[in-house]
Amino acid sequence: MAEPFLNVTASVTGRAWVDRLDDQMTRTAQAIAQRSGMSEILARIIAARGVAIEGAEEYLNPTIRGSMPDPSVLADMDRLAARLVAAITNNEKVALFGDYDVDGASSCALMSRYLRHFGLDPEVYIPDRIFEGYGPNIAAIDKLIESGATLLVTLDCGTTSDAPIAHARARGIDVLVIDHHLSDHDLPNANALVNPNRPDDISGLGYLCAAGVTFMVLVAVNRALRARGDTGQPDLMQLLDIVALATVCDVVPLTGLNRAFVVRGLEVARRMANRGIGALALAARVTGPLNPYHLGYLIGPRINAGGRIGDAALGTRLLTIDDEHEALLIAARLNELNTERQRVELEAVEEATRVAEAEIGGGEGPPVLVLASANWHAGVVGLVAARLRERFERPAFAIALQPDGTGTGSGRSMPGVDLGRAVIAAVEADIIGKGGGHAMAAGVTLRPGQLGPFRAHLSETLAGQVGAARALTALRIDAALSARGATVAFVEDIERAGPFGSGNPQPVFAFPAHRAKFAEVVGAGGHVRFTLTSDDGARLKAIAFRAASGPVGRALLAAGNDAKLHIAGTLGLDHYQGRAEVQLRVTDVAEPVA
Repeated sequence: MAEPFLNVTASVTGRAWVDRLDDQMTRTAQAIAQRSGMSEILARIIAARGVAIEGAEEYLNPTIRGSMPDPSVLADMDRLAARLVAAITNNEKVALFGDYDVDGASSCALMSRYLRHFGLDPEVYIPDRIFEGYGPNIAAIDKLIESGATLLVTLDCGTTSDAPIAHARARGIDVLVIDHHLSDHDLPNANALVNPNRPDDISGLGYLCAAGVTFMVLVAVNRALRARGDTGQPDLMQLLDIVALATVCDVVPLTGLNRAFVVRGLEVARRMANRGIGALALAARVTGPLNPYHLGYLIGPRINAGGRIGDAALGTRLLTIDDEHEALLIAARLNELNTERQRVELEAVEEATRVAEAEIGGGEGPPVLVLASANWHAGVVGLVAARLRERFERPAFAIALQPDGTGTGSGRSMPGVDLGRAVIAAVEADIIGKGGGHAMAAGVTLRPGQLGPFRAHLSETLAGQVGAARALTALRIDAALSARGATVAFVEDIERAGPFGSGNPQPVFAFPAHRAKFAEVVGAGGHVRFTLTSDDGARLKAIAFRAASGPVGRALLAAGNDAKLHIAGTLGLDHYQGRAEVQLRVTDVAEPVA
């Protein structure tokens, strides 16, 4: 363990604070600052994320061309691209079958926009989360075939859909699978299956979301068309706003190609060329230039709301239409559904938190929380699992039980704990009926009587990983800062190291011996808002989200206006009436040690 930062060995949440940089990273940061002329803190941030001295400038200015490998490194890519070229050439009736989340909607929107450029009119099918579940099903495939489809493309699903794909092939249509979810060695009998996480793929691109894989497919198709002498392919760079949206919302690592997707995609998104993204930004009252926070916490949840408690196809439709009036109408409907989703989610989270607290009691509790209730809407269980994982610092599953004893659930993990593989192992061992996912998130379907065995399987399989991951829960600090130093120019400078998210954590700054003045509870979520003040009189807006009932909120509310605290958090910009203002989002609080 590194030396404690500001001598904090146990904050109010029980965590030690440590410097994110070890000695080697510190030397690298110094060299980067000297060679490039960038600020010392910006150099520290990028050095702490594994960037070498010679790669610093490229890291700050990533490009798609410099980050993307040849699409043919993906297994089955050339065969899949050739089949899509044939469909375009022959003006075939293509059916797109997607998942009901943002990644699925975005993947379908990318493929739909691409095919429409060539005059095709693909039919998009998004299953109902409650009545059909995840992935292609035989009844839906039969409908698509009866409507004239000769080619079925599954997007963000299909890798584990052996029976539905076999049924489609038996009925005489071709099937292409574009996915990123984990799989065992028994792949379905599709005409081509592109998935960087299939066991025989050696591309190293398993960190892409499905929309990122779809974009690579479109690059390959464009290249195949050019090789035939065809011209007039669409400019794929103009579709990067959709790729960026999915990449942020699917919480895949913001490293490598993903980072380039988001940096360049945000540039496109800020032009509001996509009517749907623009309408959702308006509905969400986004102010200032679009950033990853807006995509992940304001726009993405509204698209997801359709799949969770409404019409699952609304998100894809919104991302593919060009009529501004229709876009505004759909965005307004998704906004209404999102408000209803928030209400349903809050009720479920309150119940789940009570159950989890009783289960953990005063002890360590299970390594993985697996909670189930007949009161929960299946559309919000993923959100409930995320709240549990955040609150209790361990992987969590929330499962909605049906009257017949079956259950549909979602899980959320923590870095270092591979939830997807544990779920696939449970399916292979017939512990659960159906399931899949990736390291950080998974979905399951349970038959009656399987809840207990599934809970035992996860505890046994993941106990070691969870223990190791929780041992690394010390808060890693990028630098110490004062309220006076937290200026708009400073925040804009450090954002050059973004976009921040999974795999590229947002920089955490410690404010030593500052005061938390005028602390108060605001909002239905129990946020604690206050003014961070330094000895020299500098002030900074600050908020601790959903903290009122926890140790951070209690410490801030109890401190009064004069007591000094070490306060750690992340910095962002609030835009109001054309003016940017810095805000601190509090992560942790510690009592100064004399």
